[in-house]
Amino acid sequence: MAGSGVDRKEIRREEFVHLVDLSHDRVLIAWGAFWFRRREVDAAWVILDDSELEEAVGRRTCIGHGAEPFGETRVEVLDASGEVVGEARTTARCWAWVEGLEHDTEYAYRILVDGEEWAAGQRWDWVPSAAGGYDLEPAGSYDLRFRTFPAPDSETPAVRFVAVGDYGVGIRSDSESSRRQRRIAEVLDTLVRHHDARFVVSLGDNIYLGEQGQVDDESGGEDDDWYSSFFQPYRYVISRVPVYPAIGNHDTTDTEGSDDRAQMEDNFHVHERFRHQQDRASVGPGLFYRLSYGRDLELICIDTSQDEEDAGYHRFFQVPDHLTWLEEALSVGDPTWRIPFSHHPMFCAGPTHENDREMLETLLPVFERGGVRLALAGHEHNFQVSEVDGRTYVVSGSGGKLREDLPEGFEEAHTTAWAAQAHLLLVEIDGEEARLTPVSGLLPDGSLHLMTALNRDNEVVRPPLVVRHERA
Repeated sequence: MAGSGVDRKEIRREEFVHLVDLSHDRVLIAWGAFWFRRREVDAAWVILDDSELEEAVGRRTCIGHGAEPFGETRVEVLDASGEVVGEARTTARCWAWVEGLEHDTEYAYRILVDGEEWAAGQRWDWVPSAAGGYDLEPAGSYDLRFRTFPAPDSETPAVRFVAVGDYGVGIRSDSESSRRQRRIAEVLDTLVRHHDARFVVSLGDNIYLGEQGQVDDESGGEDDDWYSSFFQPYRYVISRVPVYPAIGNHDTTDTEGSDDRAQMEDNFHVHERFRHQQDRASVGPGLFYRLSYGRDLELICIDTSQDEEDAGYHRFFQVPDHLTWLEEALSVGDPTWRIPFSHHPMFCAGPTHENDREMLETLLPVFERGGVRLALAGHEHNFQVSEVDGRTYVVSGSGGKLREDLPEGFEEAHTTAWAAQAHLLLVEIDGEEARLTPVSGLLPDGSLHLMTALNRDNEVVRPPLVVRHERA
Protein backbone atom coordinates (compact mmCIF):
# COMPACT_ATOMS: atom_id res chain seq x y z
CA MET A 1 0.00 0.00 0.00
CA ALA A 2 2.77 2.41 -0.96
CA GLY A 3 1.69 6.02 -0.85
CA SER A 4 -1.26 5.34 1.47
CA GLY A 5 0.19 7.57 4.18
CA VAL A 6 -0.39 4.90 6.85
CA ASP A 7 2.04 5.08 9.75
CA ARG A 8 3.27 1.50 10.13
CA LYS A 9 3.99 2.16 13.81
CA GLU A 10 0.62 3.74 14.50
CA ILE A 11 -0.97 2.64 17.76
CA ARG A 12 -4.51 3.37 18.88
CA ARG A 13 -5.82 3.33 22.46
CA GLU A 14 -9.49 2.46 22.64
CA GLU A 15 -11.07 3.32 26.00
CA PHE A 16 -13.70 1.15 27.70
CA VAL A 17 -16.16 1.54 30.57
CA HIS A 18 -17.50 -1.27 32.74
CA LEU A 19 -20.40 -0.98 35.19
CA VAL A 20 -19.32 -3.93 37.30
CA ASP A 21 -21.87 -4.13 40.08
CA LEU A 22 -25.02 -2.44 41.30
CA SER A 23 -27.32 -2.48 44.30
CA HIS A 24 -30.11 -0.33 45.70
CA ASP A 25 -27.69 2.34 46.99
CA ARG A 26 -24.28 2.01 45.31
CA VAL A 27 -22.53 1.22 42.06
CA LEU A 28 -19.10 -0.19 41.15
CA ILE A 29 -17.65 1.41 38.01
CA ALA A 30 -14.41 0.45 36.24
CA TRP A 31 -12.52 1.76 33.24
CA GLY A 32 -9.70 0.56 31.03
CA ALA A 33 -8.41 0.42 27.47
CA PHE A 34 -7.14 -1.89 24.77
CA TRP A 35 -4.38 -1.00 22.32
CA PHE A 36 -4.17 -1.77 18.60
CA ARG A 37 -1.46 -1.35 15.98
CA ARG A 38 -1.57 -1.14 12.22
CA ARG A 39 -0.44 -4.30 10.45
CA GLU A 40 2.09 -3.46 7.77
CA VAL A 41 0.94 -6.01 5.22
CA ASP A 42 -2.58 -4.61 4.78
CA ALA A 43 -2.94 -1.68 7.22
CA ALA A 44 -5.57 -3.59 9.20
CA TRP A 45 -5.69 -3.17 12.96
CA VAL A 46 -4.51 -5.95 15.29
CA ILE A 47 -4.84 -5.95 19.06
CA LEU A 48 -1.67 -5.75 21.11
CA ASP A 49 -0.97 -8.87 23.13
CA ASP A 50 -0.43 -8.31 26.83
CA SER A 51 3.21 -9.27 26.34
CA GLU A 52 3.64 -6.35 23.91
CA LEU A 53 2.13 -3.67 26.14
CA GLU A 54 5.14 -2.71 28.22
CA GLU A 55 7.39 -2.02 25.25
CA ALA A 56 4.66 -0.31 23.22
CA VAL A 57 2.80 1.77 25.83
CA GLY A 58 4.57 1.22 29.16
CA ARG A 59 1.85 -0.88 30.81
CA ARG A 60 1.34 -4.48 31.88
CA THR A 61 -2.47 -4.67 31.82
CA CYS A 62 -5.49 -3.25 30.02
CA ILE A 63 -8.51 -3.59 32.27
CA GLY A 64 -9.78 -5.33 35.40
CA HIS A 65 -9.42 -5.17 39.16
CA GLY A 66 -5.62 -5.33 39.15
CA ALA A 67 -4.95 -2.94 36.26
CA GLU A 68 -2.56 -0.04 36.82
CA PRO A 69 -4.17 3.41 37.12
CA PHE A 70 -4.36 5.76 34.16
CA GLY A 71 -4.15 8.93 36.24
CA GLU A 72 -6.00 10.96 38.83
CA THR A 73 -9.62 9.90 38.41
CA ARG A 74 -13.00 11.21 39.52
CA VAL A 75 -16.20 9.22 38.95
CA GLU A 76 -19.34 11.36 39.05
CA VAL A 77 -22.96 10.18 39.28
CA LEU A 78 -25.60 12.66 38.09
CA ASP A 79 -29.35 12.83 38.72
CA ALA A 80 -32.04 13.59 36.13
CA SER A 81 -31.35 17.33 36.36
CA GLY A 82 -27.64 16.86 35.66
CA GLU A 83 -26.54 17.64 39.21
CA VAL A 84 -23.66 15.59 40.65
CA VAL A 85 -25.15 13.61 43.56
CA GLY A 86 -22.32 11.17 44.20
CA GLU A 87 -18.64 10.86 43.42
CA ALA A 88 -15.50 8.88 44.13
CA ARG A 89 -11.85 9.70 43.56
CA THR A 90 -8.81 7.49 43.12
CA THR A 91 -5.22 7.63 41.92
CA ALA A 92 -4.41 4.02 42.79
CA ARG A 93 -6.75 1.90 40.67
CA CYS A 94 -9.13 1.72 37.70
CA TRP A 95 -12.37 1.17 39.59
CA ALA A 96 -14.40 2.88 42.27
CA TRP A 97 -17.56 2.47 44.33
CA VAL A 98 -19.98 5.39 44.40
CA GLU A 99 -22.28 5.15 47.41
CA GLY A 100 -25.24 6.94 48.96
CA LEU A 101 -27.58 6.60 45.96
CA GLU A 102 -31.38 6.40 46.03
CA HIS A 103 -33.07 3.08 45.34
CA ASP A 104 -34.88 2.38 42.05
CA THR A 105 -33.59 5.62 40.52
CA GLU A 106 -32.06 6.35 37.12
CA TYR A 107 -28.70 8.09 37.03
CA ALA A 108 -26.14 9.15 34.46
CA TYR A 109 -22.41 8.98 35.16
CA ARG A 110 -19.05 10.03 33.78
CA ILE A 111 -15.39 9.27 34.42
CA LEU A 112 -12.78 12.03 34.40
CA VAL A 113 -9.12 10.98 34.16
CA ASP A 114 -6.64 13.83 34.65
CA GLY A 115 -9.51 16.20 33.92
CA GLU A 116 -10.48 14.57 30.59
CA GLU A 117 -13.71 12.62 30.12
CA TRP A 118 -12.95 8.93 29.62
CA ALA A 119 -14.32 7.20 26.51
CA ALA A 120 -16.15 10.31 25.31
CA GLY A 121 -17.24 10.79 21.70
CA GLN A 122 -17.18 8.26 18.93
CA ARG A 123 -15.73 4.86 19.76
CA TRP A 124 -14.00 2.40 17.46
CA ASP A 125 -15.44 -1.12 17.47
CA TRP A 126 -14.55 -4.46 15.86
CA VAL A 127 -17.11 -4.46 13.03
CA PRO A 128 -17.64 -5.90 9.51
CA SER A 129 -15.26 -4.24 7.07
CA ALA A 130 -15.84 -3.25 3.44
CA ALA A 131 -12.46 -4.83 2.74
CA GLY A 132 -13.76 -8.20 3.92
CA GLY A 133 -13.77 -9.79 7.33
CA TYR A 134 -13.66 -7.48 10.34
CA ASP A 135 -11.60 -4.50 11.42
CA LEU A 136 -11.50 -1.69 13.95
CA GLU A 137 -13.57 1.24 12.72
CA PRO A 138 -15.62 4.18 14.09
CA ALA A 139 -18.97 2.65 15.01
CA GLY A 140 -20.62 3.78 18.26
CA SER A 141 -20.63 5.87 21.41
CA TYR A 142 -21.43 5.40 25.09
CA ASP A 143 -24.66 6.38 26.81
CA LEU A 144 -23.50 6.08 30.41
CA ARG A 145 -26.49 5.57 32.66
CA PHE A 146 -27.95 3.01 35.05
CA ARG A 147 -30.91 2.42 37.34
CA THR A 148 -30.40 1.27 40.92
CA PHE A 149 -32.18 -1.81 42.26
CA PRO A 150 -35.28 -1.55 44.47
CA ALA A 151 -34.81 -1.39 48.24
CA PRO A 152 -34.08 -4.83 49.71
CA ASP A 153 -37.08 -4.72 52.05
CA SER A 154 -39.55 -3.54 49.39
CA GLU A 155 -41.86 -5.64 47.24
CA THR A 156 -40.06 -6.63 44.04
CA PRO A 157 -41.65 -4.90 41.04
CA ALA A 158 -42.01 -6.75 37.75
CA VAL A 159 -38.47 -7.17 36.42
CA ARG A 160 -36.67 -8.47 33.36
CA PHE A 161 -33.20 -9.96 33.32
CA VAL A 162 -31.20 -12.01 30.81
CA ALA A 163 -29.41 -15.35 31.16
CA VAL A 164 -26.82 -16.31 28.56
CA GLY A 165 -24.49 -19.29 28.53
CA ASP A 166 -21.51 -20.64 26.60
CA TYR A 167 -20.96 -17.42 24.70
CA GLY A 168 -17.20 -16.96 24.93
CA VAL A 169 -16.14 -17.95 21.41
CA GLY A 170 -14.95 -14.42 20.57
CA ILE A 171 -15.78 -12.13 17.66
CA ARG A 172 -12.45 -11.32 16.03
CA SER A 173 -12.44 -14.20 13.57
CA ASP A 174 -14.51 -14.37 10.38
CA SER A 175 -16.36 -17.54 11.43
CA GLU A 176 -19.89 -18.74 12.00
CA SER A 177 -19.40 -19.04 15.77
CA SER A 178 -18.27 -15.40 15.87
CA ARG A 179 -21.33 -14.33 13.90
CA ARG A 180 -23.56 -16.20 16.34
CA GLN A 181 -22.06 -14.42 19.30
CA ARG A 182 -22.42 -11.07 17.50
CA ARG A 183 -26.07 -11.76 16.71
CA ILE A 184 -26.93 -12.68 20.28
CA ALA A 185 -24.93 -9.70 21.57
CA GLU A 186 -27.09 -7.43 19.39
CA VAL A 187 -30.20 -8.98 20.97
CA LEU A 188 -28.80 -8.31 24.43
CA ASP A 189 -28.03 -4.71 23.53
CA THR A 190 -31.63 -4.26 22.33
CA LEU A 191 -33.05 -5.79 25.51
CA VAL A 192 -31.01 -3.44 27.70
CA ARG A 193 -31.63 -0.31 25.63
CA HIS A 194 -35.29 -0.76 24.76
CA HIS A 195 -36.81 -3.50 26.94
CA ASP A 196 -35.53 -2.53 30.40
CA ALA A 197 -33.48 -5.67 31.11
CA ARG A 198 -31.94 -4.83 34.48
CA PHE A 199 -29.02 -7.25 34.74
CA VAL A 200 -27.36 -10.24 33.05
CA VAL A 201 -26.64 -13.67 34.49
CA SER A 202 -23.77 -15.58 32.86
CA LEU A 203 -24.21 -19.35 32.81
CA GLY A 204 -20.50 -20.04 32.33
CA ASP A 205 -17.95 -20.76 29.62
CA ASN A 206 -17.16 -17.07 29.40
CA ILE A 207 -14.10 -17.75 27.26
CA TYR A 208 -12.93 -20.76 25.25
CA LEU A 209 -9.53 -22.10 24.25
CA GLY A 210 -8.72 -20.46 20.95
CA GLU A 211 -10.95 -18.32 18.77
CA GLN A 212 -10.72 -20.17 15.48
CA GLY A 213 -6.96 -19.79 15.81
CA GLN A 214 -7.11 -16.12 16.78
CA VAL A 215 -6.63 -16.32 20.55
CA ASP A 216 -3.19 -17.27 21.82
CA ASP A 217 -2.33 -20.53 23.55
CA GLU A 218 -3.04 -19.09 26.99
CA SER A 219 -6.75 -18.99 26.15
CA GLY A 220 -8.40 -16.54 28.56
CA GLY A 221 -5.34 -15.91 30.70
CA GLU A 222 -4.70 -12.39 29.38
CA ASP A 223 -6.69 -9.20 28.99
CA ASP A 224 -6.38 -9.15 25.20
CA ASP A 225 -8.21 -12.51 25.00
CA TRP A 226 -11.18 -11.03 26.87
CA TYR A 227 -11.48 -8.10 24.48
CA SER A 228 -12.88 -10.43 21.84
CA SER A 229 -15.00 -12.65 24.07
CA PHE A 230 -16.49 -10.15 26.51
CA PHE A 231 -15.52 -6.49 26.47
CA GLN A 232 -16.12 -5.76 22.76
CA PRO A 233 -19.25 -7.84 21.98
CA TYR A 234 -21.04 -6.56 25.10
CA ARG A 235 -19.33 -3.19 25.22
CA TYR A 236 -22.35 -0.92 25.55
CA VAL A 237 -24.41 -3.40 27.57
CA ILE A 238 -21.79 -3.69 30.32
CA SER A 239 -21.63 0.08 30.65
CA ARG A 240 -25.35 0.08 31.61
CA VAL A 241 -26.09 -3.13 33.57
CA PRO A 242 -24.02 -5.54 35.68
CA VAL A 243 -23.13 -9.10 34.66
CA TYR A 244 -23.20 -11.78 37.36
CA PRO A 245 -20.81 -14.60 36.38
CA ALA A 246 -20.78 -18.35 36.87
CA ILE A 247 -17.72 -20.55 36.33
CA GLY A 248 -17.76 -22.95 33.37
CA ASN A 249 -15.54 -25.91 32.58
CA HIS A 250 -13.82 -23.90 29.82
CA ASP A 251 -13.01 -21.16 32.34
CA THR A 252 -10.85 -23.61 34.33
CA THR A 253 -8.61 -26.61 33.79
CA ASP A 254 -11.64 -28.93 33.83
CA THR A 255 -11.52 -29.05 30.02
CA GLU A 256 -8.54 -26.92 29.01
CA GLY A 257 -4.85 -26.96 29.88
CA SER A 258 -4.93 -23.34 31.03
CA ASP A 259 -6.84 -22.16 34.11
CA ASP A 260 -8.57 -18.85 33.33
CA ARG A 261 -10.21 -18.54 36.75
CA ALA A 262 -7.78 -15.89 38.04
CA GLN A 263 -8.26 -13.71 34.95
CA MET A 264 -12.01 -14.16 35.15
CA GLU A 265 -12.02 -13.16 38.82
CA ASP A 266 -9.98 -10.08 37.93
CA ASN A 267 -12.15 -8.98 35.00
CA PHE A 268 -15.40 -9.55 36.94
CA HIS A 269 -13.92 -8.02 40.13
CA VAL A 270 -15.07 -11.14 41.98
CA HIS A 271 -13.29 -10.61 45.28
CA GLU A 272 -14.11 -6.91 45.48
CA ARG A 273 -17.79 -7.69 44.93
CA PHE A 274 -18.16 -10.71 47.20
CA ARG A 275 -15.23 -11.24 49.58
CA HIS A 276 -16.58 -9.00 52.39
CA GLN A 277 -20.06 -10.56 52.34
CA GLN A 278 -19.64 -13.91 54.06
CA ASP A 279 -23.40 -14.30 54.56
CA ARG A 280 -23.96 -13.56 50.87
CA ALA A 281 -20.96 -15.34 49.32
CA SER A 282 -18.52 -18.23 49.66
CA VAL A 283 -15.46 -17.63 47.49
CA GLY A 284 -11.78 -18.40 47.14
CA PRO A 285 -11.51 -21.01 45.76
CA GLY A 286 -14.96 -21.57 44.32
CA LEU A 287 -17.65 -19.02 43.43
CA PHE A 288 -20.94 -19.09 45.33
CA TYR A 289 -23.00 -15.96 46.00
CA ARG A 290 -26.51 -14.55 46.41
CA LEU A 291 -27.95 -11.78 44.24
CA SER A 292 -31.09 -10.05 45.56
CA TYR A 293 -33.44 -7.77 43.66
CA GLY A 294 -35.92 -6.31 46.11
CA ARG A 295 -37.56 -8.57 48.69
CA ASP A 296 -39.01 -11.27 46.45
CA LEU A 297 -36.29 -12.28 43.99
CA GLU A 298 -32.97 -13.91 44.79
CA LEU A 299 -30.57 -15.70 42.45
CA ILE A 300 -27.89 -18.01 43.84
CA CYS A 301 -24.71 -18.78 41.91
CA ILE A 302 -23.40 -22.33 42.31
CA ASP A 303 -19.88 -23.30 41.25
CA THR A 304 -20.16 -26.70 39.54
CA SER A 305 -16.54 -26.82 38.35
CA GLN A 306 -13.95 -29.28 39.61
CA ASP A 307 -12.07 -28.69 42.85
CA GLU A 308 -8.34 -28.75 42.11
CA GLU A 309 -7.43 -29.10 45.78
CA ASP A 310 -6.40 -32.58 46.91
CA ALA A 311 -9.07 -32.75 49.60
CA GLY A 312 -11.16 -35.69 48.43
CA TYR A 313 -13.90 -33.61 46.78
CA HIS A 314 -14.45 -33.75 43.04
CA ARG A 315 -16.63 -30.63 42.64
CA PHE A 316 -16.68 -27.35 44.56
CA PHE A 317 -20.32 -27.78 45.62
CA GLN A 318 -19.27 -30.97 47.47
CA VAL A 319 -16.80 -29.08 49.70
CA PRO A 320 -18.38 -28.91 53.19
CA ASP A 321 -17.91 -25.16 53.69
CA HIS A 322 -19.52 -24.34 50.33
CA LEU A 323 -22.33 -26.87 50.82
CA THR A 324 -23.12 -25.52 54.29
CA TRP A 325 -23.21 -21.99 52.92
CA LEU A 326 -25.51 -23.10 50.09
CA GLU A 327 -27.90 -24.89 52.44
CA GLU A 328 -28.11 -21.79 54.63
CA ALA A 329 -28.57 -19.52 51.60
CA LEU A 330 -31.55 -21.60 50.51
CA SER A 331 -33.14 -21.37 53.95
CA VAL A 332 -32.63 -17.69 54.84
CA GLY A 333 -35.64 -15.39 54.41
CA ASP A 334 -38.66 -16.18 52.31
CA PRO A 335 -38.39 -14.67 48.82
CA THR A 336 -41.07 -15.68 46.35
CA TRP A 337 -38.41 -16.61 43.79
CA ARG A 338 -35.14 -18.26 44.74
CA ILE A 339 -33.39 -19.22 41.49
CA PRO A 340 -30.11 -21.18 41.48
CA PHE A 341 -27.90 -20.74 38.42
CA SER A 342 -24.80 -22.68 37.42
CA HIS A 343 -22.87 -23.83 34.39
CA HIS A 344 -23.60 -27.56 34.53
CA PRO A 345 -27.28 -28.61 34.42
CA MET A 346 -28.74 -31.13 36.82
CA PHE A 347 -31.00 -32.59 34.11
CA CYS A 348 -29.83 -32.81 30.50
CA ALA A 349 -31.04 -34.84 27.52
CA GLY A 350 -27.86 -34.47 25.46
CA PRO A 351 -26.69 -34.94 22.80
CA THR A 352 -23.29 -34.63 24.53
CA HIS A 353 -24.10 -34.45 28.24
CA GLU A 354 -26.54 -36.35 30.43
CA ASN A 355 -28.06 -35.94 33.88
CA ASP A 356 -25.37 -34.89 36.37
CA ARG A 357 -25.28 -37.64 39.00
CA GLU A 358 -23.16 -35.67 41.46
CA MET A 359 -25.53 -32.72 41.30
CA LEU A 360 -28.53 -35.02 41.71
CA GLU A 361 -27.01 -36.65 44.78
CA THR A 362 -25.77 -33.48 46.47
CA LEU A 363 -27.85 -30.56 45.24
CA LEU A 364 -31.30 -31.99 44.47
CA PRO A 365 -32.12 -32.53 48.19
CA VAL A 366 -30.95 -28.98 48.91
CA PHE A 367 -33.20 -27.61 46.14
CA GLU A 368 -36.13 -29.59 47.49
CA ARG A 369 -35.68 -28.28 51.04
CA GLY A 370 -35.12 -24.73 49.76
CA GLY A 371 -38.36 -24.50 47.82
CA VAL A 372 -36.67 -23.99 44.44
CA ARG A 373 -39.10 -23.76 41.52
CA LEU A 374 -36.77 -22.64 38.72
CA ALA A 375 -33.08 -23.36 38.02
CA LEU A 376 -30.90 -22.08 35.15
CA ALA A 377 -27.81 -23.67 33.58
CA GLY A 378 -25.71 -23.84 30.40
CA HIS A 379 -23.06 -26.36 29.26
CA GLU A 380 -25.09 -28.25 26.64
CA HIS A 381 -25.08 -26.10 23.50
CA ASN A 382 -28.81 -26.00 22.88
CA PHE A 383 -32.04 -25.10 24.70
CA GLN A 384 -33.85 -27.53 26.98
CA VAL A 385 -36.62 -27.43 29.56
CA SER A 386 -37.15 -30.22 32.10
CA GLU A 387 -40.08 -30.50 34.50
CA VAL A 388 -39.39 -32.57 37.61
CA ASP A 389 -41.51 -32.72 40.80
CA GLY A 390 -42.90 -29.21 40.37
CA ARG A 391 -39.54 -27.65 39.48
CA THR A 392 -38.46 -26.29 36.09
CA TYR A 393 -34.85 -26.77 34.97
CA VAL A 394 -33.68 -24.74 31.96
CA VAL A 395 -30.58 -25.32 29.86
CA SER A 396 -29.53 -22.26 27.84
CA GLY A 397 -26.06 -22.95 26.50
CA SER A 398 -25.82 -21.52 22.99
CA GLY A 399 -24.92 -17.85 23.28
CA GLY A 400 -22.02 -18.53 20.90
CA LYS A 401 -21.52 -22.28 20.71
CA LEU A 402 -24.19 -24.45 19.09
CA ARG A 403 -24.77 -28.19 18.81
CA GLU A 404 -27.53 -29.24 16.41
CA ASP A 405 -27.54 -33.04 16.94
CA LEU A 406 -30.74 -34.58 18.28
CA PRO A 407 -30.69 -35.36 22.03
CA GLU A 408 -31.55 -38.93 22.97
CA GLY A 409 -32.13 -38.68 26.71
CA PHE A 410 -35.51 -36.96 26.76
CA GLU A 411 -37.14 -39.51 29.07
CA GLU A 412 -34.30 -39.61 31.60
CA ALA A 413 -34.11 -35.80 31.66
CA HIS A 414 -37.89 -35.30 31.85
CA THR A 415 -37.62 -32.97 28.87
CA THR A 416 -40.71 -30.99 27.86
CA ALA A 417 -39.16 -28.69 25.22
CA TRP A 418 -35.90 -28.30 23.33
CA ALA A 419 -34.36 -26.42 20.39
CA ALA A 420 -31.01 -26.29 18.61
CA GLN A 421 -30.60 -22.57 17.91
CA ALA A 422 -28.27 -19.88 19.20
CA HIS A 423 -30.16 -17.75 21.69
CA LEU A 424 -30.27 -15.98 25.03
CA LEU A 425 -33.01 -16.32 27.63
CA LEU A 426 -35.15 -13.36 28.67
CA VAL A 427 -36.61 -13.95 32.15
CA GLU A 428 -39.53 -11.86 33.37
CA ILE A 429 -40.56 -12.12 37.01
CA ASP A 430 -43.96 -10.66 37.88
CA GLY A 431 -45.36 -11.65 41.25
CA GLU A 432 -45.81 -15.42 41.35
CA GLU A 433 -45.27 -15.86 37.60
CA ALA A 434 -42.02 -16.26 35.68
CA ARG A 435 -42.07 -15.98 31.89
CA LEU A 436 -39.13 -17.49 29.98
CA THR A 437 -38.56 -16.31 26.42
CA PRO A 438 -35.64 -17.58 24.34
CA VAL A 439 -34.66 -14.96 21.74
CA SER A 440 -32.59 -15.96 18.72
CA GLY A 441 -32.12 -12.67 16.87
CA LEU A 442 -33.64 -9.42 15.65
CA LEU A 443 -36.16 -8.99 12.86
CA PRO A 444 -35.47 -6.44 10.07
CA ASP A 445 -37.44 -3.77 11.95
CA GLY A 446 -35.29 -4.30 15.06
CA SER A 447 -37.93 -6.18 17.06
CA LEU A 448 -37.14 -9.43 18.84
CA HIS A 449 -37.19 -12.73 16.95
CA LEU A 450 -38.56 -15.16 19.50
CA MET A 451 -37.37 -18.74 19.34
CA THR A 452 -39.81 -21.65 19.25
CA ALA A 453 -39.00 -25.08 20.63
CA LEU A 454 -40.28 -28.63 20.13
CA ASN A 455 -41.66 -31.12 22.61
CA ARG A 456 -40.89 -34.84 22.47
CA ASP A 457 -43.74 -35.33 19.99
CA ASN A 458 -42.22 -32.71 17.66
CA GLU A 459 -45.04 -30.27 18.37
CA VAL A 460 -44.12 -26.60 18.37
CA VAL A 461 -43.81 -24.92 21.77
CA ARG A 462 -44.15 -21.16 21.44
CA PRO A 463 -42.73 -18.68 23.94
CA PRO A 464 -43.07 -17.56 26.59
CA LEU A 465 -42.84 -20.61 28.80
CA VAL A 466 -44.62 -19.84 32.05
CA VAL A 467 -43.53 -21.06 35.48
CA ARG A 468 -45.79 -20.35 38.45
CA HIS A 469 -44.75 -20.26 42.06
CA GLU A 470 -47.84 -21.07 44.05
CA ARG A 471 -47.27 -20.92 47.78
CA ALA A 472 -48.63 -23.75 49.91
